Amino acid sequence: MTPYTYTFTVSPDVIDFNGHVGNVTYLEWMIEAATRHSRSLGLDYEQCKELGGTWVAKSHTIEYKKPALEGDVLRMRTWIDQIGNLTAIRRYELHNIAGDFLVCYGQTEWVFVDAKRMRPKQIPAPLRALFSK
Repeated sequence: MTPYTYTFTVSPDVIDFNGHVGNVTYLEWMIEAATRHSRSLGLDYEQCKELGGTWVAKSHTIEYKKPALEGDVLRMRTWIDQIGNLTAIRRYELHNIAGDFLVCYGQTEWVFVDAKRMRPKQIPAPLRALFSK
């Protein structure tokens, strides 16, 4: 799948007591990237519900390489690496543009679930096709 990419600037409100971006913020950025990517493909929460499901995270992994600091301009890349009947693996890379280095990379295993029962549900064929491009 072609990666979805966007840039943003680190704001002062995400800096922790160590003077760099706090750990939880990276996870929030990953979820935001997944949401933006899905929307760019014409798939938001409402469209998922119309297909009878929603995505929930089974696991998140983040490996930090270098800290991000206030004012840094970062480039987020995300893509679906694998998609099966019930789950999808989404990968992320976060780069510091000015310093030309990798800040972190990660992945999330997302499970498609029935929106009412919150039980795993087969990923509809149109979704699999959309995320396989």
